[in-house]
Amino acid sequence: MEPLGAAAARRRPPSPAMAAPALLPLLLLLALALSSCVGAAAASGAPVGEDYVRPPARPRLGQRRALLGLFPWSKKKASASASDPQQVHISLSGEKHMRITWVTDDNSVPSVVDYGTKSNTYTSSSDGESTSYSYLMYSSGKIHHVVIGPLEDNTVYYYRCGGRGSEFQLKTPPSQFPLSLAVVGDLGQTSWTTSTLNHIKQCEYDMLLLPGDLSYADYMQHLWDSFGELVEPLASTRPWMVTQGNHEKEMIPFFKSGFQSYNARWKMPYEESGSTSNLYYSFEVAGVHAIMLGSYTDYDESSDQYAWLKADLANIDRKRTPWLVVLLHVPWYNSNWAHQGEGDSMMSAMEPLLHAAHVDIIIAGHVHAYERTERVYKGGVNPCGAVHITIGDGGNREGLARRYHNPKPLWSVFREASFGHGELKIVNSTHAHWTWHRNDDEEPVRTDDVWITSLAGSQCVQDSSREFRKILMSP
Repeated sequence: MEPLGAAAARRRPPSPAMAAPALLPLLLLLALALSSCVGAAAASGAPVGEDYVRPPARPRLGQRRALLGLFPWSKKKASASASDPQQVHISLSGEKHMRITWVTDDNSVPSVVDYGTKSNTYTSSSDGESTSYSYLMYSSGKIHHVVIGPLEDNTVYYYRCGGRGSEFQLKTPPSQFPLSLAVVGDLGQTSWTTSTLNHIKQCEYDMLLLPGDLSYADYMQHLWDSFGELVEPLASTRPWMVTQGNHEKEMIPFFKSGFQSYNARWKMPYEESGSTSNLYYSFEVAGVHAIMLGSYTDYDESSDQYAWLKADLANIDRKRTPWLVVLLHVPWYNSNWAHQGEGDSMMSAMEPLLHAAHVDIIIAGHVHAYERTERVYKGGVNPCGAVHITIGDGGNREGLARRYHNPKPLWSVFREASFGHGELKIVNSTHAHWTWHRNDDEEPVRTDDVWITSLAGSQCVQDSSREFRKILMSP
């Protein structure tokens, strides 16, 4: 049986950089099958892509229901003790270091994390910082940020927050390939969110990437607390690397600046990557250089973000990190009716820079549906361009964006209006395996499947190295 998505690929000749390797070893394929998310591929003959119509949700016994029934200004759920850690999540914080973030109702709890490689045996301890904020009638708990390390790669650590409460455990990412990344966008707090998170939990992954729109709190600050509780079982065990979306803005003109809650709760390694803003940063893991861009902060050629991006790209060593992946919230290539043209100005400013740097994959959210493109640049198929993936389909309360423009653009390979998540398995320095898993209630159904070849060793890099240097050196 041919791989899923092959039918779409047959409609036009694949570009050289996107062609699936013809002779990948059988053992490698078997290993991927065993390590990928649980869930069969879509059955032969079943509707996929634009022909798929999502059925009503099936009844689920014992599953956590949507949190939208909560009265928006209700009080935070009290923990067993005011000093117990709540809403624990982790993120990378520079090489071999991890940031542990949690919230306590008791302001006297110290910002300290004890940790070690054996349960209940803590051989190291790190102190950190804390913050809090007020928003209208809401006052947050004490938000702790503690960086631990240096840590061994691909190792399980046990840790305790604030010197008390439950023990947690995390696993650090590997230092070399293969590397598995779970990808989900526009998550929210619905029953669909819960099932998507359950599907991700079935995956064997090293890190989660989220291109914006986390809690859908939308000014109702207690929904940030419920979101932290919802994702804690996953976010406390593997690093979550996120960027902001429009639902994180929460700006009140003349009264509240934007992103106050997001910046206080989800601190990312922006300082470690030379950025001056938590809204854009970069990090490296195994052989991947990942850049998280801000769709809702200045991005034109005179902006701080643009200057930072040029400097960051200039320091990338593609021999050390042969894969270059970018995440942002608003998609640049989008054939859905929803949010048409919203990314055009950012694309106009930044696409030439990212193209000159030979970015492999650009992942976006915002549109509540899934879409994958060919390698593209300047609005058309280009073998040296980036593969664009829109994955704003984590389960948010606003529902799906079901209408697509027809005829489908030549650059659009696969599109479907359904909830789901993705998995990017980077096998080695040249090949990665991308799958998208439709959220079919209890089961994740693998619906899109493609091999992607890195541009690092391609003729594209050799042919345009002078252009790249010229762009980076321009004022």
